Amino acid sequence: MDLTTLLKPAAVRVLGHATSKKRLFQDLAEIAHAVYGLNATETIDAVQERESLGPTGVGHGVALPHARLHGLDHVVGVFLRLEKPLDFDAVDRQPVDLIFALFAPKDSGVDHLKALALASRTLRDPGTCAKLRANSDPAALHAVLTEARSSQAA
Repeated sequence: MDLTTLLKPAAVRVLGHATSKKRLFQDLAEIAHAVYGLNATETIDAVQERESLGPTGVGHGVALPHARLHGLDHVVGVFLRLEKPLDFDAVDRQPVDLIFALFAPKDSGVDHLKALALASRTLRDPGTCAKLRANSDPAALHAVLTEARSSQAA
């Protein structure tokens, strides 16, 4: 499993500003609908339900919201870079500007966890995060994300 299979280039975006976590989840759901055909309402509900179990802001400006959904046959992702960081109730209380959302089939089992670990490892690298924060072009962001893992795996 690698990020090129999880993340389509069209699912990488830069948002100027999200007014709230709820609005951010709506944006994620709209992108997931446009790129992967996911039901936006079900996606929002699933992400909010998962978030109610505990915030997915993992620290250092990174959040990894995720949910399991019906109608998927493999794990897919959406990546957002926010130009203005958002309060996300992260573990370190820092606002979030890099969001990698994952959506997995309801019965995905270990694949969901592997995808989450892959996204987490990628965004734990300070060099990768610095490149992501320095870029506003979605194609370049996709390249940074997909190249980061392949170069570390080699």
